[in-house]
Amino acid sequence: MADTGDKSSSPHLIFVGLPGVGKTTIGKAAARRLGREFLDFDQEIERRAGMNVREIFRLKGEEHFRELEFELTKELSGKGGMVLSPGGGWITQAKSVELLRSAGRIIYLRASPEAVASRLRRVETRPLLAGRDPVVALRELYEKRRALYETADTVLDTEKLARQQLIAKVVEFASTLK
Repeated sequence: MADTGDKSSSPHLIFVGLPGVGKTTIGKAAARRLGREFLDFDQEIERRAGMNVREIFRLKGEEHFRELEFELTKELSGKGGMVLSPGGGWITQAKSVELLRSAGRIIYLRASPEAVASRLRRVETRPLLAGRDPVVALRELYEKRRALYETADTVLDTEKLARQQLIAKVVEFASTLK
């Protein structure tokens, strides 16, 4: 049953983790259960830019993509109550994290690089993984980002919990925030 209270005064729920860990899948389902709006950063950036993330990286570079990501983050920092799924590298942008940390709570969906690689479909659509051994690329990203991911307000292990259990944990976590 969806909660029908005012969501705009509630903190955002922000999912972080490796590419392919389930931020969008779990985020969408949790948003439905909570009666909140869901926003996938990559999809919104693609809509605004008129090109996919891979094209943005190829034509304009990662730095340009991170600028677009920051602009979206700035917009969202003045709002509340949404379920957000930024890209896997969003956590590496301290100014973005700082902006949303005051307006939200960060949920780290943890999984080993090997587990994520086994779940991934269409690696070629992910600019930091395309053309590489996904396990090697994910291990590198994980090592670079692990300490940042671990600063989350809560950590959910996607290898130990099934999808419905993860969604229930998110709903439970959200009920503690007001």
